Amino acid sequence: MAKMSLHARMLVGFVAGTSLGLAANLFAADAAWLDALVRYVADPVGQVFLRLLFMLVIPLVFSALVLGVVEIGDPKSLGRIGGKTLVWILVVTTIAVAIGLVMVNLIQPGRGLPPELGQSLIAQAGERGAQIAAGREAVSGISVLLNIVPRNPVEAAARGDLIAVMFFALMFGIAATVIRSEGTRAFVATVQGVYDICLKLIDWVIRLAPYAVAALLFSITAKLGFDVLVQLARFVATVLLALGIHFFVVFPILLRVLGGMSPRAFFKGAQPALLTAFSTSSSSATLPTTLKVTEQGLGVPRRVARFVCTLGATANMNGTALFEGITVLFLAQFFGVELGLLQQALVLVMCILGGIGAAGVPGGSLPVIAMILALFGIPPEGIGLVLGVDRLLDMCRTVVNVGGDMVGSVVIGRTEPAVEPSPVP
Repeated sequence: MAKMSLHARMLVGFVAGTSLGLAANLFAADAAWLDALVRYVADPVGQVFLRLLFMLVIPLVFSALVLGVVEIGDPKSLGRIGGKTLVWILVVTTIAVAIGLVMVNLIQPGRGLPPELGQSLIAQAGERGAQIAAGREAVSGISVLLNIVPRNPVEAAARGDLIAVMFFALMFGIAATVIRSEGTRAFVATVQGVYDICLKLIDWVIRLAPYAVAALLFSITAKLGFDVLVQLARFVATVLLALGIHFFVVFPILLRVLGGMSPRAFFKGAQPALLTAFSTSSSSATLPTTLKVTEQGLGVPRRVARFVCTLGATANMNGTALFEGITVLFLAQFFGVELGLLQQALVLVMCILGGIGAAGVPGGSLPVIAMILALFGIPPEGIGLVLGVDRLLDMCRTVVNVGGDMVGSVVIGRTEPAVEPSPVP
């Protein structure tokens, strides 16, 4: 029998972890051995895998963006690709949020949910829900712009502030392109070495993916169970339907019309990154795999893949923005807060901005949702209603986020010249 490919082994791990987790929850939800298995085996295996991926994010982001800018070459080309990336993010995120708002208005998952059930779910969320509601922070546009520029890039890297690290890397790359000296060539060669080392480390880490995927999904499904899913079935169905329309309808149309690529070829090539996104619930943790898959599996020019995917891991959050819009309207319906057309348009704008600013880590959108809820007079503690199913939905929307980065890379890569002169002589 031929040796199974990494893709096949990841799929086996995905199916096995999910099936075993659900079976364990159904038949042994209160067993002490199940709790011990999750706590001492499944969780540690999954967390080690996540930590290995997060360990590579900062050096990979810095080296990929610097090299991407250097390989793009002149500032005009950089501005052209950057402009296309920004337009892609705004247009596709707007489509995603619009789909979400239409679905939640048609299905109206917040209507008819018994108030006592809602209060029970909020109470179950307990301390976590209260912390998210209390920790919301209304950040002004000026503050957002100022925070892009780090006072201390090392401190920003330690905090995991990817936007600040990206700005620092962009400045380094632009300066390296302009100077064109012996020292610059040596610096670029060093950064290339860092990038190559990161890719080799990624290759080693990804070998653990089938086992880590199985462990992560076993842990999640064993804890989640069916009770909360049944109680919030209409909300979960609304989110999954909207995500599915965006992922399986909008993306294939964009791929075929603008990217000139068969959707089947795309999904086949993107499979490792999509599986990693689903199991980790983190665009940032998936970034190493996304870069490798986009360049090698989808054939996107590396200068485009490095720039678009790295920027997209923080800014291009289609699935997150869609989820935020649905959740805000769902909670408005539950609490009886009527939002008119103009207010829903404002929700759309807030979700687009919130999707761009949301952290690329599990649960990164929840504080943004709490802030939007407070803005419209909806009780922020209502976030506790969805915490029980958030992990499952986070896994699904992360797939859409990462898929959007790769689709954008394919589309933008097709519009770029095949060869550009190197900026360093």
